[in-house]
Formats: sequence, structure tokens, C-alpha cells
Amino acid sequence: MPKMKTNRAAAKRFTRTGSGKFKIRKANSSHILTKKTTKRKRNLRQGQVADKTNEAQLKRLMPYA
Repeated sequence: MPKMKTNRAAAKRFTRTGSGKFKIRKANSSHILTKKTTKRKRNLRQGQVADKTNEAQLKRLMPYA
């Protein structure tokens, strides 16, 4: 049986944590930052864990992560 392919788009956006959860980066932090408050920009810097409902789909996209 051939190897399964990792979805490269998903691999660039998600990383696996030590406990097996998927870590994501928040959106809206790259441009048009002048109208966003300092607090909002600071919160966008922190990563987030992907929701449990999406985990099965992410495991299919990244079988070796």
C-alpha cells in the first residue's frame, strides 16, 4: 500500500502539540492594523487550539503530524 500524502496547505497552517491537539494561528493580524486596538492586536499574537469538532478532519489531512 502506498504512503498517504500530507495536505501541504494544512501542514503550513497547523502544528501538532505534545498532547495531540492542533495548534493554529489567528487570522486578521497581518495588515490594516491601524484601526485595531492594541489589546486586539496583542490577543491576535497568541496561538489557539483548533476545535475538537475539526480534529478528525485535520487528522485526515495530516496523517503523519
